[in-house]
Amino acid sequence: MNETTHRYQPGMPPVAVIILNWNGSHLLREYLPAVVATTPGDLGRVIVADNGSEDDSLEILAREFPSVEVIRFDRNHGFARGYNKAIEETQYPYTVLLNSDVATDEGWLEPLYTFMETHEEAGGCQPKILSYRHSTTFEYAGACGGFIDRNGYPYCRGRIFDVCEEDHGQYDQEREVFWATGAALMVRTELYLQAGGLDPEFFAHMEEIDLCWRILLMGKSLWAVPSARVYHLGGGSLPPNNPRKVYLNFRNNLLMLHKNLPDSDRDATLLRRRLLDTIAWAKFVLSGQWRNAGAVVKAHRDFARMRRQYTSHPSVNLLKARRDTRVNILIDFYLRGLRTFDRLRIGSGDE
Repeated sequence: MNETTHRYQPGMPPVAVIILNWNGSHLLREYLPAVVATTPGDLGRVIVADNGSEDDSLEILAREFPSVEVIRFDRNHGFARGYNKAIEETQYPYTVLLNSDVATDEGWLEPLYTFMETHEEAGGCQPKILSYRHSTTFEYAGACGGFIDRNGYPYCRGRIFDVCEEDHGQYDQEREVFWATGAALMVRTELYLQAGGLDPEFFAHMEEIDLCWRILLMGKSLWAVPSARVYHLGGGSLPPNNPRKVYLNFRNNLLMLHKNLPDSDRDATLLRRRLLDTIAWAKFVLSGQWRNAGAVVKAHRDFARMRRQYTSHPSVNLLKARRDTRVNILIDFYLRGLRTFDRLRIGSGDE
């Protein structure tokens, strides 16, 4: 186990597969064997960045995974800052951010690397993300590539809101997307650093969408490469209707819009979102979900405070400039009853 030389040197494999770990010894034992077995040594190096774990993670890595390189942090820096520190320290030509609850399939890395090498315009890409427990179903966090609608709501090719589709090969073509999931994201490391990495203020949820938006604003593209497959457990940190998760999703979505929209469009978009979020708040109240209703209020209050630290805004509104952001996913899902991506206007190829 190499704990001294982490930075890339000529002649080393071009891809760093970095797994961030914090007290996840049980996850390492369950998922890391597949990652090690399916990552070719001439292409990628598996690296675990440990966020100051207090369990037996480091002992397990030393004893059971001697080929895995370990970066030790003295404390828990959180998801975004932890990855930023690890990538700054390694700086391989390509980095894969891989969640600790992801199992990889044979041949998962080669298609991603080949795609990036043959598409200079691509800033990053993701594999097909399937459920670890139900391997024929797309997984919530990324499915087969992410999009965002005109109001800033994210959805995926293979997952709209909480409806995950069965995988029948219907999305097996490579496709440009708006965002690629942080559960298994390959990026050009230099571009990642130039874009500023993941925003630590987000803490969790939507930080990779915010990063992808910044990469798009830099003139690069994001892609889904379904010939690569991984299996994600997902939902390990917070259950879907947890008030903390509701809070982070609402707050971070507002922060993302505020950061990445130009001055000319930002206030109008955020006003529209305030109205839509008020409807969501009312729905929580009427259903007796008082803590979730309070989470929405707290998200808007904290957003109003946090927005002041972001003073630089782009000149281009990607919600207007791109064809794939013209969808109103709320209307399509709740009023038109469209539950699968291929029934959407952009899903049918009408772009």
